Amino acid sequence: MQRHCQHLCERFQLAMELLARPWNGLIVATLEEGPLRFGELAERVEGIGDRMLSSRLKELEAGGVLVREVEPGPPVRVRYRLTPAGEGFRAVLDSISRWGEQLEQGRRSAGGASARAPRRARAAAGARAARQP
Repeated sequence: MQRHCQHLCERFQLAMELLARPWNGLIVATLEEGPLRFGELAERVEGIGDRMLSSRLKELEAGGVLVREVEPGPPVRVRYRLTPAGEGFRAVLDSISRWGEQLEQGRRSAGGASARAPRRARAAAGARAARQP
């Protein structure tokens, strides 16, 4: 039993390391639209700098969430796309976003202001709403 729990904790920790990083959710949500080049990602993920985007893409690639594909040229082009694991990450982000909406409603019911909600949570909820028809 203890060994099973330790295994679950390790898996949970691995997932949380990816989930907790700023920008990762928005990058994954943006790549859900399909493969994109670096410049296209930079335009669509508002507010992220090139160095931060490059760093996050490398982390997500190392984590198996996305793949960097080089298209032979000329000109040589690099595109990023989600792996099957990355597509699964998207489902997790959607679930967390729905849970965040419930938490926000609970705060309002308890007299808390939605303005107190963390900026990233509001940004993620906005990104999710923008994707819905």
